[in-house]
Amino acid sequence: MSGSSLLSPTDIDDIIASLRSGGRAALPNYKPTADPVSRQAPGGDGEDGADGAAPDGVTADVAEDAGGATTSSVPPSSGSAARHPLPEASLKKLCLLVQSLLVEESNVCPVRTPVTIVGDIHGQFWDLLELFRTGGEVPETSYIFMGDFVDRGHNSVETLALLLCLKARYPAKITLLRGNHESRQITTVYGFYDECLRKFGNANAWKYCVEVFDCFNLAAVVDGRVLCVHGGLSPDVRTLDQMRAIDRQQEIPHEGAFCDLMWSDPEDIADAWQISPRGAGYVFGSAVTDEFSRVNGLELISRAHQLVMEGQKYHFPERNLVTVWSAPNYCYRCGNVAAMLTVGEDLGQSFKYFKETDHSMHGPHGEERSQLVPYFL
Repeated sequence: MSGSSLLSPTDIDDIIASLRSGGRAALPNYKPTADPVSRQAPGGDGEDGADGAAPDGVTADVAEDAGGATTSSVPPSSGSAARHPLPEASLKKLCLLVQSLLVEESNVCPVRTPVTIVGDIHGQFWDLLELFRTGGEVPETSYIFMGDFVDRGHNSVETLALLLCLKARYPAKITLLRGNHESRQITTVYGFYDECLRKFGNANAWKYCVEVFDCFNLAAVVDGRVLCVHGGLSPDVRTLDQMRAIDRQQEIPHEGAFCDLMWSDPEDIADAWQISPRGAGYVFGSAVTDEFSRVNGLELISRAHQLVMEGQKYHFPERNLVTVWSAPNYCYRCGNVAAMLTVGEDLGQSFKYFKETDHSMHGPHGEERSQLVPYFL
């Protein structure tokens, strides 16, 4: 069955409306977990501060050391059924439809101005709605989302589902890049897998979603002049054509060009490259950024991947690389603002800022705390 026959535009609009309204439908086959489920991180993650260290007041469970062992756990349920507005069957159809669209797109997706560029979201669904209220709704506004849609926040399922719906409904108006959290390995540690178990009662929803992860674009290029990528650059990639040649339809490897694009970070270093303290990817300096920009005719590289308290930060003397962070009050306690970058038709750059909503953590209906996964305790 072709992806296009699975969901009609009306079906997708109904799902979007249900998600936005916070609609809840009890899942009758949900069985509460009897005991906590915990897993050890196979390797560190860590959206550190832009200087490579956790911001003041943020402890190690928010900005993990690259080699540290961390866990996420699902507490015993209070016995009430999980609730979710999107049935598993509809999520499966949605994932198949979006996969059919994404496989036709290039690793490096060409995008025309004007466009708004968004950084990490991390499952903060109600803040994502605030982002659209601030930046404009799709399709009136075109967006590039630079990955890390899931994990850490309480509503990764809703966040990903809404973005997939918008991609299915308006494929030319929204570009979804892969982040290091769009990974089977990472999502089993940092919350998304556990959230799927809790909300759907089994791992099927997670399996459908990670298949879509394998199809997300690796990068986007705006009018041939602005490169968007989740993490950073790689010593194995000198040109955009080399980026286009990567086999992206797979789990993120532990090393190599694909891995580096997801995990690398800019830093003020004298060397061109240094091994990243994250345990994956590299740290790269201004010389690398200048050379890559010159070779590929770029004016700006936009990336996410690192928490910046002001929502955005330009790097290096040439200001030719910018970090954009779009999860306000990250992990519901970091106190940062969020930003999004708009690139106009003249390639002019401007930012819009927003803060977390009043119901960012618990939703507008004040869901019981027993229904929420305490990833950050």
